[in-house]
Amino acid sequence: INIWGCLDTITKFLCFCLFSQLGGCGILGVGIWLAVTQGNFATLSSSFPSLSAANLLIVTGTFVMIIGFVGCIGAIKENKCLLLSFFIMLLIIFLLELTVVILFFVYTDKIDKYAQQDLKKGLHLYGTDGNIGLTNAWSIIQTDFRCCGVSNYTDWFEVYNTTRVPDSCCLEFSENCGLHSPGTWWKAPCYETVKIWLQENLLAVGIFGLCTAMVQVQSNINFQILITHNQISNHRSRCT
Repeated sequence: INIWGCLDTITKFLCFCLFSQLGGCGILGVGIWLAVTQGNFATLSSSFPSLSAANLLIVTGTFVMIIGFVGCIGAIKENKCLLLSFFIMLLIIFLLELTVVILFFVYTDKIDKYAQQDLKKGLHLYGTDGNIGLTNAWSIIQTDFRCCGVSNYTDWFEVYNTTRVPDSCCLEFSENCGLHSPGTWWKAPCYETVKIWLQENLLAVGIFGLCTAMVQVQSNINFQILITHNQISNHRSRCT
């Protein structure tokens, strides 16, 4: 293996690890900011209250930083154990991503049904003590997407035990506007509205996923080159 080619590979590998650490720091910082300023923002699930945007960002940021750190130290020290650990962690992430995608497409209908049921259960926590994150999330979604309820605005009738919806469902927001007639509320179901929005932006999500997969594959190739170089270097040192 050409020494300059190997140095170029190490440089690329270190750059990837450095960007991973910086990206991890950024994600972690946003997660901490959300946790401090917004509570458990975007916690819509009643079954998984810890599955909030803040918690997901904190866990993801920390994990990415650890991977980047292990890769950097492994490349600088040319430590086979650390490089192998880096490779295993990347492989686990890749396999998890692949598994999630496959399960999503195989069980789309079941996931769809369960998600709607879980979201409807979560509506009963709206406005209650200790659920400011869920309350804020529903208010923002209904205001921004101009929708009301999971399936329709009648979902809120079971929550309030009367013909009433949150004020965020109103066509024109005003205090206690949710007590007025249905003619002043958004009619669109939030679940379908958000689902359509996600489908319209599926291309961007797909491109992001493809870029992520390509970076992971390139990192694994660089890892193999570094390991091969390390083995050749050890062999030469024994022969001299």
